[in-house]
Amino acid sequence: MSGLVTRRGRVAAMTDAPTPGRPGRKRDHSRDPEILRCTIDVLAETGFEGMTIEMVAARAKAGKATLYRRWASKGELVVDAVACLKQGAVDLDDLPDTGSLRGDLIAMIKPQSIEEAEKKMRVMAGVVTMLSTTPELAEAVDSAIVQPRAQANRLLMRRALDRGEIDPATDIEALALVTPSMVSYRVLVLRKPVDREFLVSLIDGVLLPAAGVRQSTDA
Repeated sequence: MSGLVTRRGRVAAMTDAPTPGRPGRKRDHSRDPEILRCTIDVLAETGFEGMTIEMVAARAKAGKATLYRRWASKGELVVDAVACLKQGAVDLDDLPDTGSLRGDLIAMIKPQSIEEAEKKMRVMAGVVTMLSTTPELAEAVDSAIVQPRAQANRLLMRRALDRGEIDPATDIEALALVTPSMVSYRVLVLRKPVDREFLVSLIDGVLLPAAGVRQSTDA
């Protein structure tokens, strides 16, 4: 059995039992970012069930013992790796300001952001079966994958509200989650790629009408 169990507020895997480190030995955290990046890569390729500590160690060119000195289990490693995805999230202090909600939302669509979104969705697909039973992992996924984009949407919509561009009755909290929710459904359930055409259709066909914005014919 390879699920996760919660123990003393941490996540422990029921497989990949750790090898105890030497007491009193100072841990070297200098390689943590690289190891976490490699964990994400392997997780996106294999999913949680298929991933092993050995795979991550080989990808990071690190010893298995090095990983176990830092993370007591595969479960703890995955939680930290997912959490670190937040570091590459949307810069909320540098959002587009085109003068219109449509312009701002479309300006957020960049090749790099699409690639990152798809990678994050593959990671989510790899851990989705664990979310209902592992609160720490569910919290990390929400914080690192869902909320950054949702928060960007909230800020852009509040800016549009201040301009008088959208209906004051607009449920910004609900609309802010439409894009991440639909992207998740498209990738995880329909197994289709996320591209510019899909995102623009989502903006024009769902978000703007729901916010009471008169649509433009500009691409």
